[in-house]
Amino acid sequence: MNGPSTLRRVACVRCLRPQATCVCALARPTAHRTEVLVLQHPQEQRQAKNSVALLRLSLARCEVVVGERFAPAALEALLRRRGRDTRLLYPDVPAAPAPSAQTTTTAGAPVLLVVLDATWRKSLRMLLEHPALAALPRLSLHAPAPTRYRAIRAARRVDQVSTLEATVQALAMLEGPSFEAAPLLDAFGRFVAGVAARQRPQASAGQAPR
Repeated sequence: MNGPSTLRRVACVRCLRPQATCVCALARPTAHRTEVLVLQHPQEQRQAKNSVALLRLSLARCEVVVGERFAPAALEALLRRRGRDTRLLYPDVPAAPAPSAQTTTTAGAPVLLVVLDATWRKSLRMLLEHPALAALPRLSLHAPAPTRYRAIRAARRVDQVSTLEATVQALAMLEGPSFEAAPLLDAFGRFVAGVAARQRPQASAGQAPR
């Protein structure tokens, strides 16, 4: 007989998460023009709190590539798409300043949005170790909306949001009112609530009896 531990180990073939935490039912197909390329740190792929699986299922033009270090030729092939302007979703910070001479973009040209899915420290390392990433024109979020992620994952900076939230806000900036962010953000809220509910029994079990 299969017990709960077996159920957790069996992965869903669609979202690739354990069946006990499958997010397929939460996915909300969302129309968009911008291509999204997520470069995901391997440690994030195994995180139960990670939001990329839900993002990938909801966006038709979303590719996820897992890795920490990429060969220059392989990375260039991922970043350069014919007829698309490539931009990196990343703030202009002193530790990794944006290029002083931004690459000229074509007005009205479709965009390839590159997103780093990692902790702040690991995303900074990925950026600094890959000159092709550091050279990309930046797209920064201005006063990002408060994150729903704090219920399940701590953040050191007030402007830190989940990868899903950051990508959704960036798509809204790029595509304007035609991009409907609300359904996907609502789905993310239910995802966070589900993770928080699973964490509460674990926290209660770890408390010493009084």
